[in-house]
Amino acid sequence: MPRPEVLERIKSAEEEADEIVALAQNDRDERIAEARERAEEIRTEAEQEARDLKERRLEEAREEIDTETERVLENGEQEREALAERAQNRVDEVTDHVVELFQEDVHAQT
Repeated sequence: MPRPEVLERIKSAEEEADEIVALAQNDRDERIAEARERAEEIRTEAEQEARDLKERRLEEAREEIDTETERVLENGEQEREALAERAQNRVDEVTDHVVELFQEDVHAQT
């Protein structure tokens, strides 16, 4: 093979190799860009899921607090009613006792 043809074939092979390398680099850059975009999408989705989970947990905690508050208030009301009833019963006992003491004092003075 004549020398100029060999040089031309080498030059052509080098150009072809350069094109292959350039295509590979472009492909690599595109894949990296796509991977970064996907990573950003995943991060954004994860952040949204975390916010949603936080809101759900806060709402559940608020509901538990409301339920517990209602229970405590109801128990407190029942205890108040029981105390009021016992106090009323004691008023009658104390009144009877005071009347007895008064009668004893009146009889003692006569």
